[in-house]
Amino acid sequence: MKILITGATGLIGSELVKLLLSKNHSVNYLTTSKSKIENKPNYEGFYWSPEEGKIDENALQGVDAIIHLAGANIAQRWTDKYKQEIIESRTLSSELLYNLVKKHPNSVKQIISASGTAIYPDSISKVYYETATESEDSFLSNVVKRWEESVNTFQVLGIKVCKLRTGIVLSNLGGALPEMVKPINMGLGAGMGSGKQMQSWIHIKDLVALYYFALENQLGGVYNAVSPNPVSNQELTKVIAKTLKKPLWLPNVPKFVMKIVLGEMCELLFSSKNLSAKKISTAGFQFQFPRIDRALADLYA
Repeated sequence: MKILITGATGLIGSELVKLLLSKNHSVNYLTTSKSKIENKPNYEGFYWSPEEGKIDENALQGVDAIIHLAGANIAQRWTDKYKQEIIESRTLSSELLYNLVKKHPNSVKQIISASGTAIYPDSISKVYYETATESEDSFLSNVVKRWEESVNTFQVLGIKVCKLRTGIVLSNLGGALPEMVKPINMGLGAGMGSGKQMQSWIHIKDLVALYYFALENQLGGVYNAVSPNPVSNQELTKVIAKTLKKPLWLPNVPKFVMKIVLGEMCELLFSSKNLSAKKISTAGFQFQFPRIDRALADLYA
């Protein structure tokens, strides 16, 4: 099978590429950096610029499925300008892919897109399933809505659309976890706010395996890409400290302090999202790291 990937050189994309190549699949990838274009057996890069509406049409040749991971990092201060970039990096890239597929004969049968958990409202007590219809009027929630709407357009072309609403990705190579680890390693670790906010997470190996599972099984629809066992912020902080063999002695950090430091982006630390993994588990996916202690031990012990 030949798969076209956006965001292939990022944290998740690079691990996914390794898995696909190890399974003897071919990968075409799109990059906004011409210096990252490579041409190796079963691994070929193509240039695109969603902002300018430019894309190398050869990227689509022989492709059976698209995995769409591209999107600006949300863990960066949300200035008005950067907010626009967060939105456009997701919607414009989807639109450019759609127009390419629509205008050219192709063999694409499925698109699997990253999505976010911010589409669900903030709640400490409620468990969210994919069927939830509640939403909130927040910046990130609206980003996810527009993101998913832009991907849904592929259904008009008879292409199966699968959206993976991804929780906190645990990796020691990047993303949120190394930022959590830094202060704890320095003996300055602390929970955020009440520490009761629920955090749905997934080990990067499980996430990459989940993408492959969705591809192999031609899944369509929405799935929560999270571990079956979410944890509170306080528990996550404690398990990280225990894994690193570091003490926790500081009081929890108040929200107003982090708002001064991070601005509106501090919502990432204080929002509570308890998501169910039942749907993907029922479909037959088996998690290698269903519990937080095992996941962190794999990464840091």
